[in-house]
Amino acid sequence: MGGSPDCENTGETLTVPQKQRCWWPGTDALYQSYHDEEWGVPEHDARALYEKLVLDGFQAGLSWITILRKRDNFRKAFHDFDPHRIARYGARDVERLLRDDGIVRSRAKIEAAIRGARLWIEIEEKEPGGFHDLIWKHVGGRPRINHFHGREQVPAQTEMSEGLAKELKQRGFNFCGPVIVYAFAQAVGMVNDHLVGCYRHADCARLT
Repeated sequence: MGGSPDCENTGETLTVPQKQRCWWPGTDALYQSYHDEEWGVPEHDARALYEKLVLDGFQAGLSWITILRKRDNFRKAFHDFDPHRIARYGARDVERLLRDDGIVRSRAKIEAAIRGARLWIEIEEKEPGGFHDLIWKHVGGRPRINHFHGREQVPAQTEMSEGLAKELKQRGFNFCGPVIVYAFAQAVGMVNDHLVGCYRHADCARLT
């Protein structure tokens, strides 16, 4: 038997207050879960940063919810986004992925993911701090906490994302323009763009 004894005695209905979120998850349960558990949480694992950059690249021209619904398929098709496995992909793997209707079947984006894996390995092996520091140095190594009150205040790109996009492109990465890179930065917690009224803003602000 559940419920509050007080409610049983008085006949009152117990109302559970709804969490106040950013506008974009709407009422979609998968989107809400992603918003509540992942978006804006600082990500410092180099492999996970590669995965998210690849998935944001696949998002180009599409909505993020489309990619999110296919994310498990992507992970299976791309060997859990292990850069060392993906870097060894050849023509047969490209054709295998182009036949996989569980992912976004774009040859250019698939080939960009493979190239990105090879670049990731090179950066990890040759540069101090590896891929993590390449990404996070653009915000000084710590999340930037924004205080936006409405969706109209949230930018699509910033000077920071323009600089990161420029460096990634110079290094040979594709599908990483400043808009995509800013969405990536929001997702991996380089910037906290939860609205101030969202219950996750304060939670993520405590994370580093």
